[in-house]
Amino acid sequence: MPGLKKTPLYERHLQMKGKIIDFGGWLLPVEYGGIIEEVLHTRNKASLFDASHMGEILVEGPRAEDFLQKILTNDLGRLQDNGVMYSPACYPDGGTVDDILVYRYNRQRYLLVVNAANTEKDYNWFCAWLNPDVTIKNLSAAFALLALQGPDSPAILQQLTHVSLAGLKYYHFMPRVILAGAECMISRTGYTGEDGFEIFCPAQQAASLWDELFAAGNNNLELRPAGLGARDILRLEAALPLYGHELTREITPLEAGLARFVCFAKNTAFYGRETLARQHEEGLQQRLMGLVMLERGIPRAGYIVKKGEEEIGRVSSGSFCPSVGKSCALAFMHPQKVGEGDTVGVLIRQREYAARIVKIPFYRRG
Repeated sequence: MPGLKKTPLYERHLQMKGKIIDFGGWLLPVEYGGIIEEVLHTRNKASLFDASHMGEILVEGPRAEDFLQKILTNDLGRLQDNGVMYSPACYPDGGTVDDILVYRYNRQRYLLVVNAANTEKDYNWFCAWLNPDVTIKNLSAAFALLALQGPDSPAILQQLTHVSLAGLKYYHFMPRVILAGAECMISRTGYTGEDGFEIFCPAQQAASLWDELFAAGNNNLELRPAGLGARDILRLEAALPLYGHELTREITPLEAGLARFVCFAKNTAFYGRETLARQHEEGLQQRLMGLVMLERGIPRAGYIVKKGEEEIGRVSSGSFCPSVGKSCALAFMHPQKVGEGDTVGVLIRQREYAARIVKIPFYRRG
């Protein structure tokens, strides 16, 4: 497939018989031996994902925090050194530029992890608002990103380092940890709803680290590779948004159910604040809700949701969710017309299938 990008782990995916697809211009494995099996294995044991297509942007300077407070909707003033924060970034009209993980080294140095397809767009957007006291570097090519996810993840990763991982809290990171000879940054984060780690390592050392993790994971722990298909279902079960589905240029964070990550109280006025405040005060015309199918039928993105004869919304993401044993969907619906517990219809291939509106997430570990 000429013109498509490969991660540093591409050859490993071929060796492990991964089914390679074009994912936003990247050659990545959608599965290795079965998507449902990979989902359940992640929930019960541990899986290793290649997330090296994600973008990494370094923001530095004496006014780095002030700059990011204007760019992001969340309040970085609450973030401590070695902490991680999730935040949308908005256009002035409230639409979403991207949803981002922010890693704080200190008040003058941050690493932003952005969605792969948005890396160039995000970088250009940030540069458009730069001031002389802030510098931005796109470091994406220098990093590989491995996501080790599932309940056995701590036992596997601990075998590769003398540094104790027991004290690494959720949404915190260690900036320099030696793993099997490679200097890495490790965060207790993930996109699956499970415990786990995301490991940032030099791109040229990714393949050897991948091998070392599988060597550690074969010690009665059954580590397996997992692809994009499992990752998408895992995040759907945990009701985690995917840019292009639950967040877009036209969808605001409030509509996507992310109000807790929009801080109107912070002192800095952020881009999109006025529009979002107006939306908050006047009420939403659409809001993300969860659907569980009551009949056999799999809801997919774009399918129409109806209440009686009226069209009240559309599915943004949907699939059979093996962790809950049901077909589930996220859908944007009018909050004044339906609510939790209501039965609605999802139009699947010209036939209406019954579904119930439920509280999300569909799956919660523990």
